[in-house]
Amino acid sequence: MRPSVEELEEALEIPLPGSDHLYMEDSRRLTGPGLLWDKPGAIVEVVAIDWCAQTLATVWHRQACRVLDAVGWNHEQCCSRPHENGINLAISAPMDQLYSAIFVAQAAWHYCASELLDTVPLPFESIIDQLKAVMLSEANPALISLQGAATAHGVDFISDDDDVSLGHGCGSKTWAVTELPSPEQVDWSNLHDVPVAMVTGTNGKSTCVRLAAAVASAAGKVAGVTSTDFVRVGDVILDKGDYSGPGGARMLLRDSRLQVAFLEVARGGILRRGLALHRAQAALVTNVAADHLGQYGINTVPALIEAKFSVFRTLAPGGVLVLNADDAGLVAHAHSLRDEITAQQKTVVWFSLHRDNPCIVESHSRGLPCGWLQDKVLHYFDGKVGQAVISVVDVPITMGGAAAYNVQNALGVMCLCIAFSLPLEAVRKGLSSFHSSPEDNPGRCNEFEVKGARVFVDFAHNPHSIIAVAATMRKIPAKRRLLMIGHAGDRSDEEINALTAGAFALQPDHVVVVELPEYLRGRESGEVSELIRQQCLLCGLQQEQMSFCSDPLQGTERALELLAPGDLALLLVHSQRDQVIELISDTQE
Repeated sequence: MRPSVEELEEALEIPLPGSDHLYMEDSRRLTGPGLLWDKPGAIVEVVAIDWCAQTLATVWHRQACRVLDAVGWNHEQCCSRPHENGINLAISAPMDQLYSAIFVAQAAWHYCASELLDTVPLPFESIIDQLKAVMLSEANPALISLQGAATAHGVDFISDDDDVSLGHGCGSKTWAVTELPSPEQVDWSNLHDVPVAMVTGTNGKSTCVRLAAAVASAAGKVAGVTSTDFVRVGDVILDKGDYSGPGGARMLLRDSRLQVAFLEVARGGILRRGLALHRAQAALVTNVAADHLGQYGINTVPALIEAKFSVFRTLAPGGVLVLNADDAGLVAHAHSLRDEITAQQKTVVWFSLHRDNPCIVESHSRGLPCGWLQDKVLHYFDGKVGQAVISVVDVPITMGGAAAYNVQNALGVMCLCIAFSLPLEAVRKGLSSFHSSPEDNPGRCNEFEVKGARVFVDFAHNPHSIIAVAATMRKIPAKRRLLMIGHAGDRSDEEINALTAGAFALQPDHVVVVELPEYLRGRESGEVSELIRQQCLLCGLQQEQMSFCSDPLQGTERALELLAPGDLALLLVHSQRDQVIELISDTQE
């Protein structure tokens, strides 16, 4: 009998030599394409202070290859990625032995660290024998056979600890990992992939997948979405929660009702486990800005861009990569991949707020598809003919063009959906029928009218998004402007100050500062609020222009009390969003 996951996780304990300046921080499985490559396997995260990266990589390569050859994985590979605080080390492995791969990677690091630190290693043959025993117990030849057959038949292969599926959605079939058929028993004629798009970036991901689903629905398709809020097929929510990782993708892609899918892809899922599929038809990168740096060896914006571009590795042959030409970092990284993009016969479709953007000009001159904004109208060029698609006035989420970030989102979705061969009429209908409402786009600039004032609820929680939303709200005429703000405790003091200062693009007359009890994350109660208070004073606010509340719900009550006709309130809600929206809705009645 195949051992349980718990038994596999505890099958071996390999000592890991270390010092204050060189030690393993983490090791884990990689189940699909990610930052380092497009292979499954395992990764070792190493902290290395004052060590030569080239020395680490050289020793790792030698010891990893030694262990891989000894266990019989001589066709597998190893790689490394140095960064500011250390180095990421990885091995590839068969898809049916990823828990064993963790131990193989740890063993390779054991011998690597022993050599670097000049300590006595464990007997090599003994460790190899133990590794082989775990590998034998985990091996599932039927899974590997089915994986090879799926590749031969041109359908996606998606697996996890419990299930294996072939194809996507209405063209998929799923089996328990312990009850897999032989390739000859599979009815391949009924299996196929459906159009799948991966959507990533720092901001706009949730809005884009929902907006794209609205377009696909307008085309008569059963559209599915994964996001930080839920997994949904058509109008049916399969589950609520943060499903922006591979687990949500697998849940959606195995639903037999699904005809087209839009998957929100967050940084964490890419770096922790990799991506769930290998045959997406398109990917959209909205933008990349500083957010959650310092994790998994991602310490700079260029490194974060590299991580986000992992979606490129999921594209099937002929796939389309839709990119924001107004993001200089995306442009630079895409240009560095030109040879690879050309070799794989994939297409980059640029979009921009400006017709004279160099990427748009070049695409147009080369007969490549692209999209842009001109005279407040979204335009699309299919490589031969350009045409006006829709005015921003008719796209509600753009607020008549005032919300430039949502104009960009609309452009990206337009290009993405046309890449899926969805008709232009469906694109127009989807873009014009999608609103910034709790029903269509919960937590994203949801607008309410209370006491003759306009109230906006938004989930913005990083400098890039907060500045964008606050600046947009500043364009709306109002007698007074109120801001509600609170931050999670795992942000640094500098980040909290920057986030607060960014929100002052609204130029608020009063700020309601709220605690986030669920997100203290090691800080004392009131500590973050005090940092916000100090930054508000530095931004020119007086003490009497601030209110302090114990949570977002109480903060919302306070903000509503302060409102008068003609005012505008921007409530940045990181937690208790549903309760906040319910409270505001009840106040309207």
